Amino acid sequence: MIPKSYRVDGSTSAPALVMLNSLGASSEMWDPQMPALLGRFRVIRVEHRGHGGSQPPAPGPYTIEDLGTDILDLLDHLGETSASICGLSLGGMIAMWIAANFPHRVDRLVIASSSPYLGPASSWLDRAAIVRQSTPASLGTTLLERWFTPGFPQQHPEIAELVRRMLEGASAEGYAGCAEAIATMDLRPSLGDIRAPTLFIAGAYDPVTPPAMLLEASMEIKGAAMTVIASAAHLANLEQPAHFTDALMGHLADLAPIRGDRLRREVLGDSHVDRSRASHSNFEASFIAMITSFAWGDIWSRPGLDKKTRSAITISVLAALGHQAELKLHLRGAIRNGWDETELAEIFMHTAVYAGIPAANGAMAIARQVLEEDPTTW
Repeated sequence: MIPKSYRVDGSTSAPALVMLNSLGASSEMWDPQMPALLGRFRVIRVEHRGHGGSQPPAPGPYTIEDLGTDILDLLDHLGETSASICGLSLGGMIAMWIAANFPHRVDRLVIASSSPYLGPASSWLDRAAIVRQSTPASLGTTLLERWFTPGFPQQHPEIAELVRRMLEGASAEGYAGCAEAIATMDLRPSLGDIRAPTLFIAGAYDPVTPPAMLLEASMEIKGAAMTVIASAAHLANLEQPAHFTDALMGHLADLAPIRGDRLRREVLGDSHVDRSRASHSNFEASFIAMITSFAWGDIWSRPGLDKKTRSAITISVLAALGHQAELKLHLRGAIRNGWDETELAEIFMHTAVYAGIPAANGAMAIARQVLEEDPTTW
């Protein structure tokens, strides 16, 4: 059935992205991520049954299949044949079910603070019984302690208030029925059926779904990646919104090629990159895309070394290997990154000691040619 409460934001021409909430939360939990997401996606935020102020369409218990079918029905209603999906906790469980059972409907997948199995069942059944006798809001203090690292709710009262507001907006029956869905869930046998590029995001101090639990799940999905958000517990997207958003966007928007193109231009120059693109045929296109994404977008972009240091390593290795054409190109990049004539000479003297004088001598000759060039022609 189509969920009673959902919201769609962003351009109708943008690719669809479904954001699925944790148990007891509403779509407000994704507010910190929305500015970045709306620049690239048509964002569909969905309230689970009985969440976000909506009444459940039927009394529980529910199953993960029920909740996943709700999402598929909504996508059909909106005319979306496929979408990327990001789900946290219960939302991640629903996302995994959809991706495993309807792989053609999922473009890219992000599973945050979630697990394909979260026993024992008795703990979820007990929680459902407690909530039916009171309200989801009665769990507020306990959940704040589990959802965030110690002291965070006190230091960020606005986040604590958001959590209380979301819990107050969840009906007892809706919350209980969804808790019962977790109790009967075991997605482990079907994880291998997931085909979408998948990223797992864990909070380093999450007591509910610790990193080891997500790592185990990620190993069952071919090509899945995982990242751990430091100084975060279960609701990592609220506790460390910037780091979570970077990881989310990096996977969903496949930003490595974008980073790579930018950094390649910074080091090698616009003229070279433009000439390179114009001269390459379809035969070479995939190879160039791989170099841009992996070498430049992933390795050159890593924070452990600055560009100047990476240039020194690169020209030294190229000199040692005798790759003169690449060396000339990267010598220009090294100069852009701040190396001067004296320093370049020192690099190649050092190279001579460990890679041999003939290799360094050839590198010095190429460096002399580059230093005599007009940089405006690069």
